[in-house]
Amino acid sequence: MYFLEARNIVKRYTGHTALNDVSIGVPEGTVFGLLGPNGAGKTTLIRILNQITGPDEGQLLFNGSPLQPHDVADFGYLPEERGLYKKMKVGEQALYLAMLKGMHQKEAMAELKRWFVKFGIETWWNKKVEELSKGMQQKVQFIVTVVHNPSLLIFDEPFSGFDPINANLMKEEILELKRKGATIILSTHNMNSVEELCDNIALINRSQKILGGSVSEIRKSYSKQLFEVTTNNQALTSEKLPDGFYIESQIKEGPFDRSTISVKNNMDTPGVLRQLVMLTDLFTFKEILPTMDEIFVDAVRNSNTQQ
Repeated sequence: MYFLEARNIVKRYTGHTALNDVSIGVPEGTVFGLLGPNGAGKTTLIRILNQITGPDEGQLLFNGSPLQPHDVADFGYLPEERGLYKKMKVGEQALYLAMLKGMHQKEAMAELKRWFVKFGIETWWNKKVEELSKGMQQKVQFIVTVVHNPSLLIFDEPFSGFDPINANLMKEEILELKRKGATIILSTHNMNSVEELCDNIALINRSQKILGGSVSEIRKSYSKQLFEVTTNNQALTSEKLPDGFYIESQIKEGPFDRSTISVKNNMDTPGVLRQLVMLTDLFTFKEILPTMDEIFVDAVRNSNTQQ
């Protein structure tokens, strides 16, 4: 059973189908990446999950039961379109939004102060929002999203506008929330973040899901059978290699020789290793799997060709 599940979701607008029979299942306590090019349908699906809009067809399940209006009280949603009241003071606004989520004033004040101290922004409490940079405002919105300790968090492009230091801070906080038991949906164009954070993903293109599953299994399924091996003063040569093994590149690093080898006979990774250890003493061995960025580009390109 999934913690949150969308089954066969269809959403149509005049002259346009935003989602066409899209299904996703988000396991509890994981980070789920919702990926796709601009205009693919990701934000439409996020709005449906948050009950901002409804599907034309399909079913939504939360904890195994049909999603109900009151369930959104247990959601935290950081939309891509940021929106704080520019003239309000930061602390005053954060307190107002926390109470809208059902927190009592005393509880909300204590939690907000704790988060402000944690992010080193306690001096911003009485500043107006318009005095803050875009990145500073995003920190405040992140806090407001998580302050009521929801079990499901949905972040739409949470790293947009952040410098690398603050982007890493957000990543650390997302992983900490996961460790504490939260289930997280992350929509982002940053494929490095997907590899660092996500357990599972769904890739949507032109209103349809074209790829889904665990990040590790997807990377393995896109394997190009490239391997990096390091030997100590025993450089591999083409003559030594079995049929179907080819040296793509080779460099010397002190006493070591590092070789990139491609395998063209669909041998599995343990089989490749067994073949190589019979030829020489290996210092290191690893498969070079494609990055999520490469997989994203390949999957979208192939989908566009087929449609």
